[in-house]
Amino acid sequence: MKAILTLLLLLPLSARAAGAAPAAAVQGARLVAHLGALAEYGKNPQGGVSRVAYSEADRAGREYVLGLMRAAGLAATVDAAGNLVGRRAGSDATLKPIVIGSHIDSVPEGGNYDGDVGSLGAIEVAQVLAERHLQLRHPLEVIVFGNEEGVMLGSAALAGPIDAARLDSMSQSGKRVRDGVRFVGGDPERLAEVRRPPGSVRAYLELHIEQGGVLERAQTQIGVVEGIVGILDAEVTVEGFANHAGTTPMAERRDALLAAARFVDKLNAVVTASPGAQVGTVGWLRAEPGAYNVVPGRVRLGMELRDLDAGKIERLYEQIRAAADAIGRQNGTSFRFERHALAAPALTDPALQALIAARAAARGLTTRRMPSGAGHDAQEMARIGPIGMIFIPSVGGISHAPQEYSRPGDIENGANVLLDTVLALDREPGGR
Repeated sequence: MKAILTLLLLLPLSARAAGAAPAAAVQGARLVAHLGALAEYGKNPQGGVSRVAYSEADRAGREYVLGLMRAAGLAATVDAAGNLVGRRAGSDATLKPIVIGSHIDSVPEGGNYDGDVGSLGAIEVAQVLAERHLQLRHPLEVIVFGNEEGVMLGSAALAGPIDAARLDSMSQSGKRVRDGVRFVGGDPERLAEVRRPPGSVRAYLELHIEQGGVLERAQTQIGVVEGIVGILDAEVTVEGFANHAGTTPMAERRDALLAAARFVDKLNAVVTASPGAQVGTVGWLRAEPGAYNVVPGRVRLGMELRDLDAGKIERLYEQIRAAADAIGRQNGTSFRFERHALAAPALTDPALQALIAARAAARGLTTRRMPSGAGHDAQEMARIGPIGMIFIPSVGGISHAPQEYSRPGDIENGANVLLDTVLALDREPGGR
């Protein structure tokens, strides 16, 4: 019998995963109850939470989560970056750890599911492993990252050095980040101890709500994330000429706001002209001098482009710049672009995509390959090792708002796929 089991474990994934029955299952009701309990920390009158990083509510919520980790049999500590790290030993100490988790800090007046589902779903996976006495070959780490919604401090600290500017920036709690790290039990002077070299983890897996409406509209149960989009931000200044609104004829105006309005429309046209999932946004705009009776002489606006393909982002950016020059020639205005650094796309590992899809199919769940338009801790963890992400539907596509909601059945499905993926990944040969 032992020889047969050994042979099964050495079979290729495709031979094992296609028809294999799930070895265990999460307790969906328990997971949803834990989510409800966590929602009390920072609860606001609108029905969501304001549990911003380094606030009293954040610290209290973290204590609750630490208790759940320890109840799940994890050796739980707070690292120097303020991450909650729960460890479970594997049977082979030479193997790299499998890491799962997310975050629990929120935006101001946020919802009860963003980050929470992935964090408590990971703890539920550890709980099931302990209850079923399922021993993994690999060590398992459950990490609840600190300050994801602000400067993604916790996961960034694992991936690389943190500069002083990030530590000195202000968090939503009103504390400087370095002071906030101390507030939750970390030590900003010892961040180097947290850093992990590339290749030091077997994989990082993150369960998350979609934060959009694609899965719900398609009536699909599981999103298999292909990657986290890259982001290019630029501040655009439109220079015209301020003049009296009553005495300057329409044909003689160098109206910066009119040029900016044409630019916003043109950006939308350029981004939507090509097939794909790319998006472009003008998120803010300020006209100067800002009076009823003055033709605007200067406009500043912020534009953003997102896509999984960094090359496509660059091509769109150049097309938009060319369009801006043409607009400026229409009414004697000029455009100046101050580009910010491109946040590179973080692609998920193809083998992990296939593994997640296979495990979802084994449970009879429908899947869809899709990008993540929002940032996640996974994009920092991609600098350390292979990443995979599992999405579940968000009702109405609403996120970062009190109305954010994912159905209990979808939460249970996602946690089961996470559990199954961990078990299947652990059985894969190699991993050192």
